[in-house]
Amino acid sequence: MSVPLRQQFDVALYIIKQKLKGNKRYPLVLMLEPLFRCNLACAGCGKIDYPDEILNQRMSVEECLQAVDECGAPIVSIPGGEPLLHREIEQIVAGLIAKKKYVTLCTNALLLEKKMHLFTPSPYFNFSVHLDGDEKDHDRSVCQDGVYVKAEAAIRKALEAGFRVNINCTLFNNAVPERVANFFDRMMEIGLHDITVSPGYAYERAPDQQHFLTREATKNMFRDIFRMGKERVKQGKAKWRFSQSDLFMDYLAGNQSYECTPWGLPTRNIFGWQRPCYLLGEGYAKTYKELIETTEWEKYGTGRYEKCANCMVHCGYEPTAAEDSFNNPLKLLKLAFTGIKTEGAMAKDIDLSNQRPAEYVFSQHVQEALTKIHTQKVLKQAEEKSTAAAE
Repeated sequence: MSVPLRQQFDVALYIIKQKLKGNKRYPLVLMLEPLFRCNLACAGCGKIDYPDEILNQRMSVEECLQAVDECGAPIVSIPGGEPLLHREIEQIVAGLIAKKKYVTLCTNALLLEKKMHLFTPSPYFNFSVHLDGDEKDHDRSVCQDGVYVKAEAAIRKALEAGFRVNINCTLFNNAVPERVANFFDRMMEIGLHDITVSPGYAYERAPDQQHFLTREATKNMFRDIFRMGKERVKQGKAKWRFSQSDLFMDYLAGNQSYECTPWGLPTRNIFGWQRPCYLLGEGYAKTYKELIETTEWEKYGTGRYEKCANCMVHCGYEPTAAEDSFNNPLKLLKLAFTGIKTEGAMAKDIDLSNQRPAEYVFSQHVQEALTKIHTQKVLKQAEEKSTAAAE
């Protein structure tokens, strides 16, 4: 893991404080989605298929900062949509940094060069560029030619300007381990700080439903990739730097059996606090306190819910790995010496035989949001007419 020592120390201190307080469910990273609008339409995305009335909505600066105060997570990730489309994104970032939060702004980088001047390099700030592989693989993933070239150019510019930059790489079942390994090599060569990697989650509304990975396929693919990484180090090439914990990477390779802890990365967006996690929108709470206290957490996770069956994404399992790292430092130390196992038997996986069937409630949430937007619009128009009549 290549996370700066300062951040590792602050997060460890935060975890210690939570344990001393007796908190069993505490957030590590706030997933803050200030908008859903994007300037790409990726085939594997389930975040942008809303009506225009919803895509036009934005969280205000005040709402974003309040969300951070509510949950208190030490790290804030700002995905989307495309955050750089938000007209006040620089104010949001500056406000979070002023609160001493470690901020990751996720972007497809199409607007990064144009808007880079709005931000200042800081140990509390990081650009995370969406890149799902080399030029061929990434452009196929985002369904548009030329995006990879623009993204890599923007990464180089940001690095030259002194920003900390990583990439967020999502892999699907058409990923070729050798190509992925070559891509990781290239990212190290251009000076990228680290890589966040994850198998794609099977969003029910994603246009492409054919290329999501099963759990078994995920483990085998990551074993192949990590095996190639070891071989490259023996050949004298740079070791790949990942932003995730070693135990999470070991989990991806099938060597750990973890249960999901979705409260570790709560999501706040224009609808409210999303239940139960960033990947599933099964209802919304008005406050963070309501989210934690009223969500039926036992109903979700691999082995409990059909929609979670093949999920091995970091937003659910990285908090579990972080907790394991904290509780079992010797296990983590041993892994640091031995490296990730890429051969032999895997850890026993979670039984899926008792999982409850999927519920499809997306349209209900959308309709409720549209009704609210329409009501607010009518009330505003009535108020304006009343004001005009009074004048």
